Amino acid sequence: MSDAKAHAEGQQHPIGIYLKIWFLLFVLSTFSYLVDYYHVEGYLRWSLILIFMILKAGLIISVFMHMMWERLALVYAILVPPLLVMVFVFLMTFQADYVFFTREMFFATGS
Repeated sequence: MSDAKAHAEGQQHPIGIYLKIWFLLFVLSTFSYLVDYYHVEGYLRWSLILIFMILKAGLIISVFMHMMWERLALVYAILVPPLLVMVFVFLMTFQADYVFFTREMFFATGS
């Protein structure tokens, strides 16, 4: 009976989970700012910034948007399409490089 009553009133999560996630978001944001503070350059800089950004977005989606407690089918319905779009964009960048290379090779005016 208590499960049905709790479900009818809405699920409550302990505040400790939210405090831990806020702390982790603060730590990840600090690391992201430290990348700029220490003047990290090149691919390492962008890789670190993107990694911290993806980690923060994952924490926000899983906890504050309550995806951690949703059914797996709903998680797949929300997360799989953007992931597939990112894969297709990644594949198309390689295709664009190939097309640019072949156009440059065949249509370049030689001096």
